[in-house]
Amino acid sequence: MLVGRASERRTIARLVAAARVGSSGVLLVSGEPGIGKTALLDEAVALATDMRVLRARGAEAEREVPFGGLAQLLRPALGELDRIPGPQRDALASALALRQGPADRFTVGAATLSLLCRYAEHAPLALVVDDAHLLDRPSAEALLFTARRLLADPVVLLLAARTGEPHALAGADLPELVLTGVDLATAQEIVRRAGGRPVAVDLVARLHRVVAGNPLALLELADDPHRAEDGPPGAPVRVSAVLAAAFAARAERLGAAARSALLVAATEGGDLAVVAAACTALGVDVGALAEAETGGLVTVDGGRVEFRHPLIRSAVYTSADAARRRDAHRAVAAALPPDEDDRRAWHLSEAVLGLDDGVAAALEAAARRAAGRGAHAVAATAFERSARFGAPGVERARRLTAAGSAAWAAGLPDRADRLLAEALDPPPPLPVRTRVHELRGDIAVKCGSPAAARDMVVAAADEAAAADPDGAVGLLVDAVLACLWLADAASAVRAGEQIALLLPRTAPHMRRLGTMAVGMSHVLAGRGGADLIRDAVAALATADDEGADDPRRTVLSVLGPLFLRESDAGRALVERTMQRSRDRTALAVLPTLLFHLARDQATSDRWADAEATYDEAARLARETGQTTNLALALAGSAWLHAHQGRADECRSRAAEAVTIAGEHGILLGTAWSWFALGDLELGHDDPAAALAHYERLVAELDAGRVVDADLSPAPELVEVHARLGHRADAERLAAEFAEVAAAKGQPWSLARAARACGVVAPDDALDAHFRSALSWHDRTVDAFEGARTRLTYGVRLRRAARRVDARAQLRLAVAIFDELGASSWADRAAAELRATGETARRRGPGGTVALTPQERRIASLLAAGRTTRQTAAAMFVSPKTVEYHLRNVYNKLGIHSRTELGVALGAERGADRQPDA
Repeated sequence: MLVGRASERRTIARLVAAARVGSSGVLLVSGEPGIGKTALLDEAVALATDMRVLRARGAEAEREVPFGGLAQLLRPALGELDRIPGPQRDALASALALRQGPADRFTVGAATLSLLCRYAEHAPLALVVDDAHLLDRPSAEALLFTARRLLADPVVLLLAARTGEPHALAGADLPELVLTGVDLATAQEIVRRAGGRPVAVDLVARLHRVVAGNPLALLELADDPHRAEDGPPGAPVRVSAVLAAAFAARAERLGAAARSALLVAATEGGDLAVVAAACTALGVDVGALAEAETGGLVTVDGGRVEFRHPLIRSAVYTSADAARRRDAHRAVAAALPPDEDDRRAWHLSEAVLGLDDGVAAALEAAARRAAGRGAHAVAATAFERSARFGAPGVERARRLTAAGSAAWAAGLPDRADRLLAEALDPPPPLPVRTRVHELRGDIAVKCGSPAAARDMVVAAADEAAAADPDGAVGLLVDAVLACLWLADAASAVRAGEQIALLLPRTAPHMRRLGTMAVGMSHVLAGRGGADLIRDAVAALATADDEGADDPRRTVLSVLGPLFLRESDAGRALVERTMQRSRDRTALAVLPTLLFHLARDQATSDRWADAEATYDEAARLARETGQTTNLALALAGSAWLHAHQGRADECRSRAAEAVTIAGEHGILLGTAWSWFALGDLELGHDDPAAALAHYERLVAELDAGRVVDADLSPAPELVEVHARLGHRADAERLAAEFAEVAAAKGQPWSLARAARACGVVAPDDALDAHFRSALSWHDRTVDAFEGARTRLTYGVRLRRAARRVDARAQLRLAVAIFDELGASSWADRAAAELRATGETARRRGPGGTVALTPQERRIASLLAAGRTTRQTAAAMFVSPKTVEYHLRNVYNKLGIHSRTELGVALGAERGADRQPDA
């Protein structure tokens, strides 16, 4: 029975009670060894009398066994496996070695969530995981994925982990209960209940003070309390060290045979049959474990040898000399069943000294099996150890490259880059070098410095061009993409020129991607390029499956059409690419795709969708450590909030984006942030404040020599200067921008250019410019820009004493701004309309504006025809979480059915052009 801990027990009881009524709870219980974490988890299990309980415990011996902890936890629930979405089912089955097939860590995480929520449909569920710091990393990542998404399911997840130990759950922002020592009264009760000889009250008090109330230390040292005072008087005591020393001393008092058997058990991890066979190989009777059992160090039951506390196992293993440990590992490796190749490889790697090609090969095979199951962190370690045991040369470089690739896939960019850098010393053959630079460039562009990535892949492409044109073009495509985030037009053009020279020697798949990248480089530099992008988009739309798994193809299939900003070009390709990525739960690439999709939605009339998509892109970018995508998603979101007139949200998002972008040299992120802040001030009718932000943006673009019309604030600056009385500046900027837009030749930039010219045109010429602008707007999907043109047109007409004509434009501007939710711009348009003698009939934005981004995404997927379970799979949440958000949507919109939901969101109206993401 647990003694004390009244407050902690109430916390646990509340979580268990909430799970019974469908409110999910997650708690990480942390503390030093012996502090009482396991006792508190046992208390939770005792409270969960009418619930299903799934338990698992991390173990040192299982840390490199892929998904070992997850398999232990999920085993009773696997009967529900065939009831979760197919891609998730297949991935989880592969991860748990139930069948062959590919798996990635995000799909396995989504599958874990789905399986547990299915299992909880029959009865409330308590998940209890002890020693979570000892879980294999893939299992911990799957549990973390689940923990972050539990909301409205009858599930409580309780984890216990040791403080001071690095593990995947540390620093994950999970709700945490940190256990400290018990009070003196509880300490006295613990010692009293332990039995044995009485201990004086003052001795208990002194012991309590020295071990800071650690319950296990109190129990272990009660018979010899002076052991805790071996150090200098008043010096702090590391309780784990005290306990380990106590346990090691107790083990040393055993006989030689018992010590040997105990070491084998500590080495193996608990399977009594394997322990017995290994003991026989070492000439030891496994029955000697009875002595250790009598001494309270282990229990032997049900074919398992369980140490009473993980510290006992650690103390037994670390106190043995190195030669004895190697002998134990060798004996355990020989005793393992034939189907335990992975564990055998690990034990053999601990049993040998120096190089061993056989061990290296066994570890590499284990690494490949782990990678195939999505256990990339385990695979990275196995590949790395394989390289260490193999002879120097090509094989070593290849294995280190594989280790770096696996570490990157596991979300460990620093470790990945270190391994990849090591693979280059000494320089390996060209194909290996090319692969290393490709991986290091990808890491740098997403998680580090896009500038470093650009320079790295360009240099690697120069080296590969003669012998491997496809590899070189792939690297140069990466360089162009890096240049986009850097807003580095000059470097993009140079990379594009190199691609163009290599394209005749490349395969069709790479030719399509290369053509797209060349077009993008031209656009960035103001040299046209739209025709090249259109050609590549058309080719990708009809291409076969060659290169279907190339991440570049996925990204460019979305980015290309969005570069065109046209109402028809490539829209079906965007939809198909997003659908494929969703269906495959390709979460690793989704932050990039979602960011681009949100940008497209924000430049149409789908602002609520855009807000939800930006929110999801930023959330996933944070989870995957993709700082570049995070900065861009925040900057894009700030721009959207600026158009909505939401000053606080705009400024906070822009500030965070500028900070991240500045740290990593992401010039596009800072440029968009300044654009957002300028638009915010202009929308609030403060042209002077807007001018400072726009000029800062111009300086950023000039630094990168970027002349892309779509990034230029020239049309806004024309309006600002005209309103501030800077006529000459306004006329100059309008003329310069007209030339840039004409060179680009796309409707969006041409519309904005015509508007700018209309601002400075004489009264008798303004109609031609504004009508031209509106005609170009009709070929785009950007409702906001069209409304801005109508507002500006109305202002010019009013000032030209053409009030009746002005009213027609201003009425439309007010209506569009109101429908979009552009409140500050709608207010400006309404004020201008009042100045003509007419009061605007205002209407608020669509009711869906009241929805949160998560509610909007879920509502959109449901309205598009997906079932609750399909929506849950697409959003990486549980069906009950979908239902929870749907109830909120119904309440906010005042509706009661999916049919009404479709009407409220305008699903039927936009179904033909909405990418179903």
